[in-house]
Amino acid sequence: MKLARFTIDGSTRLGKVEGDRIVDLTDETKDCGGSMRLLLENYETLRPALEQVQAPSFPLADIRLEAPVADPRKFLAIGMNYKAHAEEAAAAGIKIPDSQLWFNKQVSCINGPYSDIVLPQASTMVDYEAELGFVIGKRCRHVKSEEARTVIAGYLVANDVTARDWQFRSPTYTLGKSFDTHGPIGPWITTDDEISDPHDLTLTLSLNGQERQRTSTGDMIYDIYDQIAYLSTVMTLEPGDIIITGTPANVGIATKTFMKPGDVVRVEVEALGAIENIFIAEV
Repeated sequence: MKLARFTIDGSTRLGKVEGDRIVDLTDETKDCGGSMRLLLENYETLRPALEQVQAPSFPLADIRLEAPVADPRKFLAIGMNYKAHAEEAAAAGIKIPDSQLWFNKQVSCINGPYSDIVLPQASTMVDYEAELGFVIGKRCRHVKSEEARTVIAGYLVANDVTARDWQFRSPTYTLGKSFDTHGPIGPWITTDDEISDPHDLTLTLSLNGQERQRTSTGDMIYDIYDQIAYLSTVMTLEPGDIIITGTPANVGIATKTFMKPGDVVRVEVEALGAIENIFIAEV
């Protein structure tokens, strides 16, 4: 299934995308209060009803897709996790880490798949980073790599928008990664059963229609299952937690290309769809 949050007539609801329409799941998810996180917590119980319901539905053209998870407890991201990007960073004098490099994106940065991204007045170095994301479906701790797929609810597309000047002025990346609107995700959650291999997908990013990033998710240094094993050694992962898995080479900073008002960035992951956002000036 493709699970989504959408707004129509001023009401935000849960739905599933089928072709060019979205099926309203409000009646089947009454106890979730419109929260995808709560839906995922109860997914196994709800799944039969969600799979069967067919109506009512709306054309995608008539609704607004929202961030599929608006209320996660965690939004975690890994740095320098694609071989070509790590080499690009090393060429710029940034040491390649000896282990997985994790940081928080504060959940207040979450943004919709087609919503505007604000260029803060406090930064002149806002950059793009195309990423594959996944969402945790089961509360878990100390997960072995070989069992990690069992705790994944599904996958989504993300842009790890980064204020580079703020990223590099602090020993941690959190501030540079967490400006409001700098976490667009979506367009929906494609459940794990629909993806044969999350490490065999094409990931691309275009800026104003010109392709800037392209890779296979198989170029990851630490794959998704190793990421889950590593993180769950430290913390309990919970349904709705968003984890994004790194960006490939050709980020903007490599060519001193930073976002300006009116720029349009589109990120697409094979089989998962695309998100597209316009950058606007802060007022």
